[in-house]
Amino acid sequence: MLRRAWKPALIVSAPALGYLYYTSREQQQTFDLPVRVRGPDGTPAMATRTLPLISAAAADARIREHAAATSVARPGVVFRHSTASVAANDPLEDAMAHQVVRRDAGDGDLLFFTVMDGHGGYHTSQLLSRVLINAVALELSALTAPKPASGWLDGLKAALWGAPTTPAAKTVDADIHLDPRAATAPHPKSPDADPARVARAIQTAFTSLDAELLSAPLRVLAAALAKDTLPSTAVPDLSAHPLALPAMLPALSGSCALLALLDTAHRSLYVACSGDSRAVAGVWEADAQRWRVEVLSEDQTGRNPAEAARMRSEHPASEARDVIRNGRVLGGLEPARAFGDARYKWSRGLQETLYHAFLAGNDHPMRAPPAALKTPPYVTARPVVTHRVVDLPAPGAAPPPNGAGAMRFIVLATDGLWDELSSEDVVRLVGGHLAGLSGAVPKAALPALVPTVTGARAVEGKDARRQRDAAAEGAWAFVDENPSAHLIRNAFGGADTGALRRLLSIPAPLARRHRDDVSVTVVWWEEAEGDVPEVASVTIPRSEVRAKL
Repeated sequence: MLRRAWKPALIVSAPALGYLYYTSREQQQTFDLPVRVRGPDGTPAMATRTLPLISAAAADARIREHAAATSVARPGVVFRHSTASVAANDPLEDAMAHQVVRRDAGDGDLLFFTVMDGHGGYHTSQLLSRVLINAVALELSALTAPKPASGWLDGLKAALWGAPTTPAAKTVDADIHLDPRAATAPHPKSPDADPARVARAIQTAFTSLDAELLSAPLRVLAAALAKDTLPSTAVPDLSAHPLALPAMLPALSGSCALLALLDTAHRSLYVACSGDSRAVAGVWEADAQRWRVEVLSEDQTGRNPAEAARMRSEHPASEARDVIRNGRVLGGLEPARAFGDARYKWSRGLQETLYHAFLAGNDHPMRAPPAALKTPPYVTARPVVTHRVVDLPAPGAAPPPNGAGAMRFIVLATDGLWDELSSEDVVRLVGGHLAGLSGAVPKAALPALVPTVTGARAVEGKDARRQRDAAAEGAWAFVDENPSAHLIRNAFGGADTGALRRLLSIPAPLARRHRDDVSVTVVWWEEAEGDVPEVASVTIPRSEVRAKL
């Protein structure tokens, strides 16, 4: 069994597996935290603040509070996934969503998983958690929708002169990375089996949804102006309009979005990334008895040279110094791709008009446009889409070629996880979790217990908060059943219970200077053992998808 193949015998001495917990019967402990304050004259200064230290049990509860896991069984294979999140902001600005859609013909499933990393508020990420998967599903359904029947004149022309010549297909966009194995496969007869067409459909869904989000306030304003008797130069006060804040806030706040689509019928995995969340895969190389680390996305920030070059190419040469400054868009926003973030997409005049129409009467502040804003938009929601052929266990399926390995799990997480852990750390921690490791494992010992090799490496566009050193002192903790909670614990301290308690004790808004919101989804699949009952997936009619949008 493949599942057993990646579970080597692990013999670790009892002291190394010891994991000490503090009990809630302790007296209340405190710790000192340096904080930045403003002095009487307004100048920044550092001060010390004494904070209560939560117990180990309370830290455990916080890590596991939003942890969940589900599974979907199919003939020969079981798909499992776990989620968990821990907030630094109040409220949490991250969001997650997942959905399993069974095709109308019953030929395989579409498994969608998303994580959204909000910034400047939670409004955009929460909206995306409700509609992004539906938008992509609707765009994919259009690939196989019946085409309208041609008229008699078109039929006559085709009979006399042949079908009209179709322009040559465009070269695959630089934002689409296809698995080389797809290029050598026979040309698919069905459009939804063509990786290039599927990737473009996903991109269209992202950009169209962002356009809808940004145009919502304009539609409300246009409808009001059409009914208003004020002079055309006056800006109406729409602060009492029921859509004033619901339309404006998701456009003004922003969110990165990371989506994984596993198409079981065509054995394809698509990862679409807008922003600096990241997806990595663990590929089991049975011959070598090790995991290969495959990074499926790039951190799209100004520190990514390709992103910086792309952005500079889209604006006049006179703006070259300002488009990316200090690794940030116009010196302010870190991700170069995101939904919302209208401050970087609307003109100055439009921002001023919409502020007076919707927010001024609500006494709701709106940040001024960036000082260097000249030729918006500077930020796009268009994702980079990566495609991989996935060798899924199935009755009668051929094993992968020797040495090729088989992908067995993927991890999607907001940047709060990658601030603390490297892609290699994450694959080792998940691989060790699947292998049954438990207790405290010295960081220096884990690479030998869970060997890895780096495969596809992507550009890291962020500075890590901590030194990423696999041989560093300390220990990882293998104490959580939920793989997503397991990763969050190790990002925040691992087996160092004291460090974990201190970090989780810092309240918002102080916490944001020491850690970020973290949301993690882990998806893995394994051979079904014995007669596993099939779990029905959700079939969503197209009419319902449209209604949800």
